[in-house]
Amino acid sequence: MKKFFKKASQVVTGAATAVTLMAGRVMAAEAGAETTVENPAQAGANAAKGSGMPSELVGADGVFTKITNTVLFAVGIISVIMLIFGGLRYVVSSGDSKKVTDAKNTIMYAIIGLIISILSYAIVNFVINAVGGETTV
Repeated sequence: MKKFFKKASQVVTGAATAVTLMAGRVMAAEAGAETTVENPAQAGANAAKGSGMPSELVGADGVFTKITNTVLFAVGIISVIMLIFGGLRYVVSSGDSKKVTDAKNTIMYAIIGLIISILSYAIVNFVINAVGGETTV
């Protein structure tokens, strides 16, 4: 009996997955959007978009580009703030070796975070350019 319920749940899960995967295509067909084999995800995004919303997933005005640029900008700002904070900690450490070490570590990790955010911005824009077309710089 346990095997029957296990198989039945697998069949139901598979059917639900298939319906979910096809929902974007069906919505796109109902909305009159062009459903192509090359990019069904874009067709589903076009069908689900509201008025005034961007329809491109990748590219200069794409949703992914805007989200990643916003997140990377925030990480860069936080890195600069932590760099300033580490500098202030270093100035007010008054020669205490533990405080100096903590301040140096804060500065070092802030610089590493800034470098990582700059490199990830370049990598993300390279990948988006390779996938979607134009650059965002």
